[in-house]
Amino acid sequence: MIKIDNLSYSFPQKDLYNKISFTLEDDQHCAFIGTSGSGKSTLIDIIMDPERYMFDGKLEIDPNCRIGYVSQFSQLDKTKEITVFEYLGEDFIKLQNEITSICTEMETSSDIDPLLIKYQQALDSLDAIGGDDFESNLIKKLTLANLIKLKDLMVSELSGGEFKLIQVVREMLHSPDLMIMDEPDVFLDFENLNSLKNLINSHKGIMLIITHNRYLLNHCFNKIIHLENMELQEFDGRYIDYNFLLLQTKIEMQELSAADDEEIERNEHIIKKLRDRAEITGETSAGRYLKGRMKLQERLEDRRIKTPFVEIKQPNIRLVTNNEIEETIALKVNDYTASFDEMLLENVNFEIKSTDKVALIGSNGTGKTTLLRDIFKNTRDSIEIDSDIEVAYLSQLQGEILNTSNTILEEFFDAGFETRDQIKSYISSYGFNEEIINQKIESLSGGEKNILQLAKVSASNANMLLLDEPTSHLDTYSQIALEKAIENYNGAILMISHDYYSIINCVDYVLMIENKTIRKMSMRKFRKMIYAKYFDKDYLEIEQKKRSVETKIELALQNTDFELAKVLSEELESLIKLL
Repeated sequence: MIKIDNLSYSFPQKDLYNKISFTLEDDQHCAFIGTSGSGKSTLIDIIMDPERYMFDGKLEIDPNCRIGYVSQFSQLDKTKEITVFEYLGEDFIKLQNEITSICTEMETSSDIDPLLIKYQQALDSLDAIGGDDFESNLIKKLTLANLIKLKDLMVSELSGGEFKLIQVVREMLHSPDLMIMDEPDVFLDFENLNSLKNLINSHKGIMLIITHNRYLLNHCFNKIIHLENMELQEFDGRYIDYNFLLLQTKIEMQELSAADDEEIERNEHIIKKLRDRAEITGETSAGRYLKGRMKLQERLEDRRIKTPFVEIKQPNIRLVTNNEIEETIALKVNDYTASFDEMLLENVNFEIKSTDKVALIGSNGTGKTTLLRDIFKNTRDSIEIDSDIEVAYLSQLQGEILNTSNTILEEFFDAGFETRDQIKSYISSYGFNEEIINQKIESLSGGEKNILQLAKVSASNANMLLLDEPTSHLDTYSQIALEKAIENYNGAILMISHDYYSIINCVDYVLMIENKTIRKMSMRKFRKMIYAKYFDKDYLEIEQKKRSVETKIELALQNTDFELAKVLSEELESLIKLL
């Protein structure tokens, strides 16, 4: 259905692909993964509209292939005054009306042949999207996604997460041969994430989905395409098995690399002695032997180069504060109320200590972001922040915190940095090299913008962080790096998140929005709620054990204890079989 062969493409500032190839065939549900900024969304743009891009290589798509597409940055049109049912059935209703109009026209027309052609074309178009079964298919999809309750609501009343799911349903109703989605999971609450999983798994046809969501990756895909450092790798099978293969490869390669390091060091001593001897004596045989040793050294150095899919550089995300204070009440919220067209939150009360790490959770559209913004602005009498507390804010709307018309360099000069070298040194650990610091922020990927926000938040040295969906758009390596940074941070954090892993791995307790108020929930009760309502208990508990073993393997590799790493990988394999 779709084939890419030896495709290469570059931006003016950056090479993206070096002769990459892959195929997608019937019924493959393919996860498209890779670090932020590696070019995943651009490759999808090339597939969607190849005429816009000057690339080398071949892109072959069946000319009859119907493509459905859900964008990464879909915006809810608040002015759209139609119901969800009308929005989903827009094309179906339009075709039905067209057929009725043609039939009416045929009753009085003297030249019926062109109308018959139009009539047949309209019937063919209707048949392509399910024909007379369209309405029942629509109801089935809404029921599967647990969205049937939204059928008669106005589109303008939907939350962002609900609208994203409705877009997925709309595209699927057109029965595309190839369904492409760019991070459809971003900002979805737990319930809607499960709905998306059900929709993906029920779809008959080829799917290509960019996602970094660990839950979806483990539950929805039978093929993995991994783009990294301009190269691409295909894997037929589950993401969890692919990840295990990478880890096994990493253990093998690091063991080889450690042996090579010793050999290289020995060889360097021999080369030095031979070079000294050749210079002193001028012996031809010593010179020939020196050349042989130098070629051996080159081969050993070449072998040390790691594959781009194993040695992936994790950004060094740091959340630091230069203003640590003794434990105190950092934030008090008393009788807080928020409303727009209707009441969102009413008489909310809670407090957060100066070392608390807290997740704020709740369904899409319940007022989480509104509350976080009000705390950051600190202009309400119902919000009290300790005078020794400095607050920094990360927004899910990246343009709120970043001036996207700035270059990276300009953004950090504006943030108080004094020299180019200072900025270059600071952001390099976050994965931004010198070549792109003059690049406009608007040209960065969603993940790169979020990492840049985290770099800016950390540079503020604030001792209370308000983070609105900080893992959104981040690749899995950056998500894990952020979890470590949150764990090591010495101040207070209030974080909106729907990422189960980040919540479990990072926070002390949860504040849950329910029935227009907020209640405090222990991590034990949070787990119990998650198990009961959303995710399988056995799966999540095995996932936690799996993560623990992976951490031990990472430590074993850092200590070059390869035998322990191998034993632990066998333990990890037995856990994976349970999943």
